[in-house]
Amino acid sequence: MAVQPEGTPIWADAMFGDVEGAKTFYGDVLGWTFGEASTEYGNYTQAYSNGKAVAAVVPPMPGQEGQSQWCLYFASPDAAATAARIRENGGQVLMEPMQVGDFGSMCLASDPTGVVFGVWQPGTHEGFEAPMEQPGAYCWAEVFTREPEKSDAFFSAVFPYTAQQMEDDDVDFRIFNLEGNPVLGRMKMTDEFPPEVPHYINVYFSVANCDDAVARATKLGGVLRFGPMDSPFGRFAAISDPQGANFSVIDTTTTVGEMPTLSDVS
Repeated sequence: MAVQPEGTPIWADAMFGDVEGAKTFYGDVLGWTFGEASTEYGNYTQAYSNGKAVAAVVPPMPGQEGQSQWCLYFASPDAAATAARIRENGGQVLMEPMQVGDFGSMCLASDPTGVVFGVWQPGTHEGFEAPMEQPGAYCWAEVFTREPEKSDAFFSAVFPYTAQQMEDDDVDFRIFNLEGNPVLGRMKMTDEFPPEVPHYINVYFSVANCDDAVARATKLGGVLRFGPMDSPFGRFAAISDPQGANFSVIDTTTTVGEMPTLSDVS
């Protein structure tokens, strides 16, 4: 696997109080299978789609119990250097860079608006193995924040992104690019989001049929938050799983409408 450019979304995991429940839910909704729990690393359990690693689930460490949420990790050639830039640009390092066996090095951080994310310096664990279009695979992610100016400046300073803004008076949406390829979106949260909803990164997983995935999710206790909706990028929906973790599903083969106009941001 080729080395991913710095700032590329490279991995996703989530803590669940009920790991077996999470495995049942995501196994049915996304078709995931699961490896053996790694007792050496807090029962960290990888998820697979057609034998390719796509994510992981893990029980919370003592003192970290709370609402489940997905954490997206960005590639870094030097986790310590990235942690320093995070601090320099107004972010917080929540967990100092640490070596995880020979798998790699990681740290956890938040941007100035409270968006939590991870940094991963690959060792033997190189990140996502499945292509984005494969059902069950990671496909896309968006930063949701009420303070886009702060998030935009932060992510562009920490990672070597170029940015484009969607030309739409009704939606404040930005795309971050690496080497000319879109890797991350940023959406300004509107008043439609209750004030108690924190800023976060919403992770999208590919599915073969959006409506079928939503039906399976709600049958198993998930809550449909938005959609299903057609777009030029695919038919998608936003869901909260039964333990409160937010994520989205998207069928990128079903597209409707023209791609939005984007303008470069200096």
